[in-house]
Amino acid sequence: MKRSKEKSDFILIATIGKSKGLKGEFFINSLCDPKENITNYSDFKTGSSRESIKLHYIKQSGDKFISKIKDIDDVDEIKKLTNQELFINKSELPELINNEIYWHDLIGMQVINKNDEDLGIIEEINNFGSSDVLKVIPSKSSSDKEIRLIPFIKDKYIISHSIINNLLIVDWDLDF
Repeated sequence: MKRSKEKSDFILIATIGKSKGLKGEFFINSLCDPKENITNYSDFKTGSSRESIKLHYIKQSGDKFISKIKDIDDVDEIKKLTNQELFINKSELPELINNEIYWHDLIGMQVINKNDEDLGIIEEINNFGSSDVLKVIPSKSSSDKEIRLIPFIKDKYIISHSIINNLLIVDWDLDF
């Protein structure tokens, strides 16, 4: 899934899937990692207006999640919301430990290699199956105009990061 930085305090964590049954239940598509973390939230914002919605519950059923919005008890009403994006405020995310980082914090970070060479700015994060990949575009001040795709593999290509300095240090040569 392609993840790009939003210019707000909100982060996309789920989408409303197809309806289930006749009482307003629906499948909720978790974008959390691990997916089960979606059950930690109940107050969401939806759409570009960030209208607030409250979920009555989120429950796991096999490898899927089923939910219900408070005050929606009709299948036709929930069908109107299919594919709507669900956001939470970034401040609701748990604090990370062990030098971990949220993907949205990586977007816009300056990337330099261990030789102190400027590789550019992280524009987005993609996953093509085997691992997450950082798309690094050239900095405006850089003479190098190469777009790079760097696998996000800690202790191999990713050396360190600093949210305070907005900096990611990688083991990646200019000619890769």
